Amino acid sequence: MSTSAPRPKSSAGQAIFWAGLVAGILDITAAFVTWAPRGVTPTRILQGISSGLLGANAFQGGAATAALGLALHFFIAYSAATVFYIASRRIAMMTQKPILSGVLYGVCVYLVMYWVVMPLSHIRRGPFSVFNTIVAIITHMVCVGLPIALMVRKYARADAR
Repeated sequence: MSTSAPRPKSSAGQAIFWAGLVAGILDITAAFVTWAPRGVTPTRILQGISSGLLGANAFQGGAATAALGLALHFFIAYSAATVFYIASRRIAMMTQKPILSGVLYGVCVYLVMYWVVMPLSHIRRGPFSVFNTIVAIITHMVCVGLPIALMVRKYARADAR
């Protein structure tokens, strides 16, 4: 007879909700903090995100295009959380070793965003910068991959595999 209390039941919805929310908040906060010393405002960052869809006109749209950028940002965060959750139902190591899988997943998210999504969007990228690339990779490891892995591990039932 086990003396440990039974784990509360969780759902895919809870796992994805919390993973996407935490990753989305941490990632956008990191962007605001990283770019603030360079004089880039949160509104400009959010408009930059919406420029992927709208092009340069996003920077003329004020609060409306900033809000669209925030919505797109969280759509992407929830998409990343959903992909991780689905993969974790097939690959047990993803929830058994959340630190390792989270760090690796953060790198994967970075690669998809910067080498697939952004080139297919209307976003105009500046010249390549080693410093900016390192910051972006670390941010995706710590603020995207890790929280997604940890939240999925916390809220997803292991027996759902």
